[in-house]
Amino acid sequence: MKHITKFIFLLSALFIFGCYPNEKPINETKYDQAYDRIIATGVLKVGYVTYPPGLVKDPNTGELSGVVYEAVERIGKSLNLKVVWTEEVAWGTMIEGLNANRYDIIGSPVWANSTRGKVANFSTPLYYSGIGVYTRTNDERFDDDLSKINSANTKISVIDGEMASMIANADFPNAQQLSLPQLSDVSQLMLDVTSGKSDVTFVEPYLANQYLKSNPGTLKNIANEAPIRIFANSLMFGKKEYALKSMLDIAIQEQLNSGEVEK
Repeated sequence: MKHITKFIFLLSALFIFGCYPNEKPINETKYDQAYDRIIATGVLKVGYVTYPPGLVKDPNTGELSGVVYEAVERIGKSLNLKVVWTEEVAWGTMIEGLNANRYDIIGSPVWANSTRGKVANFSTPLYYSGIGVYTRTNDERFDDDLSKINSANTKISVIDGEMASMIANADFPNAQQLSLPQLSDVSQLMLDVTSGKSDVTFVEPYLANQYLKSNPGTLKNIANEAPIRIFANSLMFGKKEYALKSMLDIAIQEQLNSGEVEK
């Protein structure tokens, strides 16, 4: 009788615990690492910031293109992953989206710096960018000495959270900043200089050359021989995503070695 009682008790216990499983349904599973989620689902979720020539968004169709866009798409193919471009974000909020798991990586050319390096990780660089210092063509105040920009009489055009603001804060703290919202087009920085709203801004020569096609002779790069900064253009992801970094680095290195990025 004792054996029968123990058996019934055991069955009752199994039934009770079975009604309250410890594991969540698989579609609600929380992965500690983005890498584990990517491998389990076969999906790479990508947030992006529009920034030519790395990431270009057609204003009429919303179609994406660019150097980094193509590189990420090829990474997906080589790793047999479905790439989903989930949302457009801003420079100042892109890391928040990573931490909230809204996407796995930032698929735009992100410049690694010490501030971002405290809270995020970066892939092998796809290419490098030298940053120019642009003033009006007829403005000669800073031509022979960039330190003269560091004056309360100077206005620098920047975008909140974008690299121009970081350069201004670090190198020219005494200058005034004409700050634009995070999702502003970079061309607005140069327009502010040419219109006289500001005196100087910091952008890549590629972007300045695109602007000068429509506004010839309005700006000059006074740091043409020695860029004020040189940055690596990388993908960005969570700080502790070491497995994800290894996977992406290998895929990127394949593209660099084969000449695909150069093409």
